[in-house]
Amino acid sequence: MPVKAETSTHFIDELHIISPWAFFLAILPYIAAIAAIVFASLSGKPPMSLPAMVAVGILGGTVLACYILLIGYVNSDAGRRGMSRLAWTLLAILIPNALGIVLYFVLRKPRIATCPQCCAPLEPGFGFCPRCRYRLNPTCPKCQRSVHTGDKFCPYCGGDLGAGVNEVVDSAASPAKSSGS
Repeated sequence: MPVKAETSTHFIDELHIISPWAFFLAILPYIAAIAAIVFASLSGKPPMSLPAMVAVGILGGTVLACYILLIGYVNSDAGRRGMSRLAWTLLAILIPNALGIVLYFVLRKPRIATCPQCCAPLEPGFGFCPRCRYRLNPTCPKCQRSVHTGDKFCPYCGGDLGAGVNEVVDSAASPAKSSGS
């Protein structure tokens, strides 16, 4: 079983790693927008009409909520990738215009893979697990070169890669031999 350095995930799976505190903080911009609309409406002269204030409040709340959720994602994802959570979270917050978040996505490490046998953390490019010596990438038994999981024959030396292929060939060939005798 080959181990990939980067595992494929769906968007909803990525949302699940965001901490609950980030979701709680993402609600606060909407509460602030409602408070600003109420305050502006109750003051003598509102800056714009009520529908326009509601639209601006929803838009501003959504932008700030997304920013807060991105910071929560950076915090959780940095820990998942073996990087400093505090440093990357502070960079995401303190570098203006969301450039800290962009820097994180450009410079982040690949996700840490694990051994399928003992669950030890593996770095990309490892051929064997350093803890249990499990072979991570399949190789040809004849020439010892790397092959793909679904290959039946080695693309380098033509050697047979699986006993299952021989069984199919033998069972197909055996009726012909028995009918010929």
